[in-house]
Amino acid sequence: MPKDTLRKCFWEVMLIRSVLLLLGVVILAGCTQIPDTPYFQPSSNLPTYNYESFQSYQEETRKWLMENRAFITTDKTREVAANAPFELKPKNPGKVSKGILLVHGLADSPYSFVDVAQALADKGFLVRTLLLSGHGSRPADLLQVDISDWEGVVKHHTQLLREEVDEVWLGGFSTGANLVTTLASDDSSIKGLLLFSPAYRPKSRLIALAPFVAKFADWADADPADNYVRYDSLTFKAAGEYYKSVQRVNRTLEKEVFDRPALILLSADDSVVDTAQTLTLFEQRFTNPNSRLVWYGKEPDSEDSRVRVLSSYVPEQRISNFSHMAPLFSPENPYYGINGEYRMCTNGQAGEREGEVAPCPPTDQLWYSAYGYREQGKIHARLTWNPHFEQMIAAFTTLTEQ
Repeated sequence: MPKDTLRKCFWEVMLIRSVLLLLGVVILAGCTQIPDTPYFQPSSNLPTYNYESFQSYQEETRKWLMENRAFITTDKTREVAANAPFELKPKNPGKVSKGILLVHGLADSPYSFVDVAQALADKGFLVRTLLLSGHGSRPADLLQVDISDWEGVVKHHTQLLREEVDEVWLGGFSTGANLVTTLASDDSSIKGLLLFSPAYRPKSRLIALAPFVAKFADWADADPADNYVRYDSLTFKAAGEYYKSVQRVNRTLEKEVFDRPALILLSADDSVVDTAQTLTLFEQRFTNPNSRLVWYGKEPDSEDSRVRVLSSYVPEQRISNFSHMAPLFSPENPYYGINGEYRMCTNGQAGEREGEVAPCPPTDQLWYSAYGYREQGKIHARLTWNPHFEQMIAAFTTLTEQ
């Protein structure tokens, strides 16, 4: 058979497989039972972000959350505080020379940076966090999101921060890391980046189908809520907008290198993103000699001297490896830390039932890991803190002083 014919047949088979896969995803999504509660009913509008001051943005967003959030506890004030944008100023008076804007990830909230923000403010930074549209209120608001709004809020508040400090740094977690990398690559005035588990490429290729599936189905996952600082449910619309951020950040990094300093924190066992591809991007496209990639896990296949390896196996804390979210939080965090009140026990373990919140055994019997990690004789909850948190802050401080 001629090569051209073989090539044509190959692409026809791939097209048919893709269509069948897409149909299968749509059918499965249509079978998802959505609870008839406010949590799964969208707000009548989403909050705006283009205020003339960060203080006005904070105040108006808090008001909106109080009026529109589907609360899951009786403490409404606490929930709003955890999900609203916030600002921390250094203790020392006078003009602040450095500022950093922090952007959370998909389905998360500004609480992602509660420990990082305090640590950086203690180091002399003016620190601000954002709330991406569709977040902090109810998962159904993710039915209304658009990447242009996510990009818009980051750009607007970067400009506001620039008016108050001499050096502007940007930081992001997961999807937030994609957004700030794209903006900083196009804006040479940004001094550098702090990136937690950047989601430059998803581990699952099915995410690429999300923009198309969103035309036919709403919910990729609809679970009961027990965590007031992030969503446990996700819409195809939001997943599709995340995938657009993947496309944009990769196009940007293909076009030109990022030559300013960056610190990237990455778990070798991350279940969400393709860490090998992120490592390759760092080696090839993040060219500043002072940049660092901190790799939590076993030694990677890299000859780049800027890569630092820290063990993700910490048996004294019953940690088997690091999760996607682990780099963000201090061990002392009152919600997610070693003695925190919340344990993420729905973690892909054997015996878990779909759509149910997994019960936690006593903490002295729990081990901690990335999602889906299994080891015979052990029950693993998600690792929600970073045993190397202080080293991470020290590494970023060193980077910003060079």
